[in-house]
Amino acid sequence: MNKLSKIIGYLALFFIAFMFIAIFLHNTNINDFLMSMENRTFDLRQNVLANSRYKKPNKDIILVTIDDHSYEYLLNKYGEWPISRDIYAKFINYVEQQKPAAIAFDLMFIKSIKSSNNADNVLANAIGKYKNVYVGMNFDNQPFDVRMPIELNKKFQVNVQNKSKVNFSDVTFTNCRSILPQILEITPNVGIINVYRSTDGILRKIPPLMIYQGEYYPHLALMVGLEYLKEKESRSDILARQQRVNNFVIERNSNIKLGRRSIPLDKDGGAILNWYGPEGQVFEEIPFYKVIQAMDDKDTKKFNFKNKIIYFGTTVTSLSDIKSTPVSKLYPGVEVHATYINNLIDNNFIKKVSITVDILISMVLAILVGFVVIRTSSTIVAVGTTIFSTIGYIVLTYFLMKFFNLWVGIILPITVVISVFVSAYIIKYILKSRDFEYQYKLATTDGLTDLYNHRYFQEQMIMQVENCKRYNSQFSLILIDIDFFKKFNDTFGHQSGDAVLRQVAQRLKKNVRTTDIVCRYGGEEMAVILPNTDRDEVIITAQKLCKVVSEKPCKLANEQESTVTISLGIATYPNDGQAPNEMIASADSRLYSAKENGRNQVGL
Repeated sequence: MNKLSKIIGYLALFFIAFMFIAIFLHNTNINDFLMSMENRTFDLRQNVLANSRYKKPNKDIILVTIDDHSYEYLLNKYGEWPISRDIYAKFINYVEQQKPAAIAFDLMFIKSIKSSNNADNVLANAIGKYKNVYVGMNFDNQPFDVRMPIELNKKFQVNVQNKSKVNFSDVTFTNCRSILPQILEITPNVGIINVYRSTDGILRKIPPLMIYQGEYYPHLALMVGLEYLKEKESRSDILARQQRVNNFVIERNSNIKLGRRSIPLDKDGGAILNWYGPEGQVFEEIPFYKVIQAMDDKDTKKFNFKNKIIYFGTTVTSLSDIKSTPVSKLYPGVEVHATYINNLIDNNFIKKVSITVDILISMVLAILVGFVVIRTSSTIVAVGTTIFSTIGYIVLTYFLMKFFNLWVGIILPITVVISVFVSAYIIKYILKSRDFEYQYKLATTDGLTDLYNHRYFQEQMIMQVENCKRYNSQFSLILIDIDFFKKFNDTFGHQSGDAVLRQVAQRLKKNVRTTDIVCRYGGEEMAVILPNTDRDEVIITAQKLCKVVSEKPCKLANEQESTVTISLGIATYPNDGQAPNEMIASADSRLYSAKENGRNQVGL
């Protein structure tokens, strides 16, 4: 391909890549499809990382769970579910003997159990007795005729200064599933336990902050994590100087700054979790029934809870607190909360790069692949480069997530690369075809008159003779000579002579059939091959051409005009010759006769 063709190819590929990205951004269906596929690539990367056990869970997080064994044990021991709430109060008092960093309940203590109202009060008193005990509550959008929303005390709210473009509309709620009023009255340590599922039902992120009745409320796991850090961080840290973090600033880069740590938020206000492993294989879990046995035996040293985060929740599938996550279809909610806290402690939430970065990456890869495909003549090199670039980029995104916690898009860049690769080959062969046509035209066309050249004329004469022999048909030939052309050149100059040649050639082309072949025979001589034309028809055409040329003056190089005439000779196959040279000789003889008889006529 010539240089101009390559430049056209590059521009076309750039336009294709740009148009594809524009369609992706503005077509909701395509956008949703590609985003769902992108989520799958995130799940795959997280699965590989989680199973490699590259990230180590924090040993200070202990889960006390109502697992299958505990559920059966509780039913056998207490005869009912849910169990009396004073049992949880006993649990709190038992654990607090070892001074844990925090105790959190991923349970909803809603409505009093009629048979044990006093038990609710016992639980509330136990929660209020300690400053490090946290409970959960849930926001929703239930209609007001189903449940009237309650007004929450300001002590549960936090102040948020949003300097970013994060939009909290997806985590803004109109109703609240209230817990026991005794608990709401006695403690400020009530956090929200809502989670965030993608459209495919997979839980990949948790919103650290939610809005209810126009005010911000923190997630339970965020509160517990900050309580732990308050105790663990040095006294110079902002978290250590506050009893409870009530002020959050979302910076322009969409990060919540927390001392030496930060929580990156996506555009919907969610913090994307970095998973540590499959369910049941990450954090230390203690079945609740074993804790009850230790409580009954008054064994205060059986478990080490000192300075630990004790997160209480259920792992029994039948109790419905099960989520689908990137690393497991059945992931208990309490383990999701623990993962969030671990991310906060390790400062390793996933940061998803902006769509602008994905677009820039897509354009760079598209330019690389398009450049190689158009430049190289080897299909193996082009395909190999594309495959290598694609695989290399996918591997790079894996390591970016592994070492830098960055979620860099795969689907958009790879889709653009494949589209550009296919388009590049199509464009390449179109341009090659155009180049072939261009080269063929150069080889068969006269540069001055834009008529076919003498070589092409000879080839067509041979072809016409062969066709006529095969199909028993006729064709005719007209030889044309511009009268007094040498004298014309001497009088007006060669530039004017060239102008006349071009104008005569164009008049000939415009006044014959599209199937007729007009050629420059040599010098001021031209020829017209007329397929399927007999003697009578060629005479009419020749006389027409003679008249067309003579009746209109030609414009010369010096803006003058001059009348030009032509002489013509004709020949018809097979009457005037059965070979190309015989046909040419016959037409040339009649051309000479036309010149001898006064020019500006057809020699018959």
